Amino acid sequence: MRGKFITLEGIDGAGKSTHHAWLVDYLRQRGKAVLATREPGGTPLGEKLRALLLAEPMHLETEALLMFAARREHLDKLILPALAEGKWVVSDRFSDASHAYQGGGRGLAPEKLTVLENWVQAGFQPDLTLVFDLPVETARQRLAKTGAAPDRFEQETRDFFERVRQTYLARAKAEPDRIKIIDATESLESIKEKLEEVVLINCFK
Repeated sequence: MRGKFITLEGIDGAGKSTHHAWLVDYLRQRGKAVLATREPGGTPLGEKLRALLLAEPMHLETEALLMFAARREHLDKLILPALAEGKWVVSDRFSDASHAYQGGGRGLAPEKLTVLENWVQAGFQPDLTLVFDLPVETARQRLAKTGAAPDRFEQETRDFFERVRQTYLARAKAEPDRIKIIDATESLESIKEKLEEVVLINCFK
């Protein structure tokens, strides 16, 4: 029986990494074999591309092409084989991030992203996408408190992240059956309760 593919999305500082780890543990406690991964990355080649993407200045179209190149490897080497084995895959970001960051944030034409998505994914989409949403200023404050050196994306302007956020919200409105909004301003316990509810309703049928 094919496994489920769940992706976590949201602007930098929304808390995806924390909830990604919790969700993986939660699913394992319910008896699921779970593979935790991330984008860009997930495979040896993908991680090398991630290092370039997070650090090196590049043309917007180069950025988008590298994102989808990493995704093609991710699908071929990790995601699709795991799902075929019946494992559940939980990924920190997938193609919605390309639409939000390279599209909404940087302004790459949506039709170019659609061509890449159709080519690389051939219609494949997550079973469930969780978008962690919160005001941009709150996210920026959270990032500042970590004390970590910001990567190339985290250094972007407030307006950039507002465009990213609005693109996520628009995609959720357009695909309400797949994409669910999680209020990331709530307490950790409240968010965990909401995640449990959403995952049970959408993936344990």
